[in-house]
Amino acid sequence: MEKIDLIKKMLESDPENAEMWCLLGMEYAAAGRVNDSMLAFSEALKTCNDDMKLKISQELVKLTASMGKMQNESNVDRGSYISLAPEEENDKEQDSEQQDSDHKIVPFDVIQGGRVEKGSDFETAPTIAFEDVGGLEELKETIRMKIIKPFVNQGLFDKFKKKVGGGLLLYGPPGCGKTFMAKATAGECKANFKPVHITDILDKYIGESEQNVRNIFATARARKPCILFFDEIDSIGFNRAKLSSEHLRPVIDQLLTEIEGIDSNTDKLLIIGATNMPWDVDPAFKRPGRFDKMIFVPPPDKKARAVIFKLKLQEKPITEMDFELLANKTELYSGADIENVVEAATENVISEIMKTGFEREINMKDMLTAIDNTRPSTIEWLKTVKNYVKYANQSGLYNDVENFLSKNKSI
Repeated sequence: MEKIDLIKKMLESDPENAEMWCLLGMEYAAAGRVNDSMLAFSEALKTCNDDMKLKISQELVKLTASMGKMQNESNVDRGSYISLAPEEENDKEQDSEQQDSDHKIVPFDVIQGGRVEKGSDFETAPTIAFEDVGGLEELKETIRMKIIKPFVNQGLFDKFKKKVGGGLLLYGPPGCGKTFMAKATAGECKANFKPVHITDILDKYIGESEQNVRNIFATARARKPCILFFDEIDSIGFNRAKLSSEHLRPVIDQLLTEIEGIDSNTDKLLIIGATNMPWDVDPAFKRPGRFDKMIFVPPPDKKARAVIFKLKLQEKPITEMDFELLANKTELYSGADIENVVEAATENVISEIMKTGFEREINMKDMLTAIDNTRPSTIEWLKTVKNYVKYANQSGLYNDVENFLSKNKSI
């Protein structure tokens, strides 16, 4: 009993310690105090994690098995006190067997109840901030004014009855930091962050995909302020007019309803979508009230490229680098392209060291050689969007892209 008393004393100072409650339940079970053991396990289930639930389930199975064994033994003991004549005893045995078959005590298996929701894991506010994002000062300021300040200064917005939250669509060439910028935005807002992928939504059973969408938004509303990030939103919110099959239409309809519908609310809930192909996103998403703010994430400017080179090379053995020259040589390179340049230069140096046996650091010549052997991956995207700017920009959705293209006549 000393151990049980010690655990009880520890629980007095920390009554929500699930591990201690579980340990107490195990000690009670070992001492044969079944009811006390059940109560202790019940307290543990209130605050424990999924791994602890599995452990408690296993202990409950053992406990119920031992209860069944004790009950069977007590039945045998109770029968030993009755003395019957041989004929009566045979009849009694047959009746007893029939009753036992009707009322047989079978230990039950405890299985974890509840439905495990897809994509139910939410992150707390990311530690990434805008200072971790190289350059893109104009984009940062746009996000501060449209997103962060409403989240931080909620009192002022409440006074003017201005809704805090809504939708934001980031679009631009691949590898330019849309996902990283979304995480940095969540970090600046001090909000919970949940990345949503298509695998968190789609299900092989009819109706389950729509229910997954509903569950994700219900959980996010319960954890306000919260940011939901839909990467590659065009895969989930594809233009319904271009669909080749109808199986995605109900999912798109449910997503539209959750973002803004009759019985939905996105107050203090920010939905950020990112896409490389905004022209494939259903027009219903791009109207005011849903993704009402479209922000172009361009390839990093000269200052941003210099910062990215510095960040990517800071933990590598290097000689003195001219980051301004590297930035000048990589116009229209995305952040991913710059990382590829650094990796190519690193591989060339390692290959040379393995051949010659002479170890050296990465120098400017290695970097310039790697730049000469690569091309910016953003050019193809910029040439594609140029046609949309020219022929499909009546609503002004691509004005930011048009301004960027006007400054880069070489495209």
